[in-house]
Amino acid sequence: MPQLNPTPWLAILVFSWAAFLIILPTKVISHIFTNDPNPQKAKKPELETWNWPWY
Repeated sequence: MPQLNPTPWLAILVFSWAAFLIILPTKVISHIFTNDPNPQKAKKPELETWNWPWY
């Protein structure tokens, strides 16, 4: 029965897991974010008090 021959399926399994464990993490780690979340550069908005005419 040819479906029980593990030779081609084992190679496909090993190469696919090698791609998942070696190639893809390096591509994900090297991703550069376009929006750098740096809280030191963030400027707080100036708050104005409301002028309530009935208070």
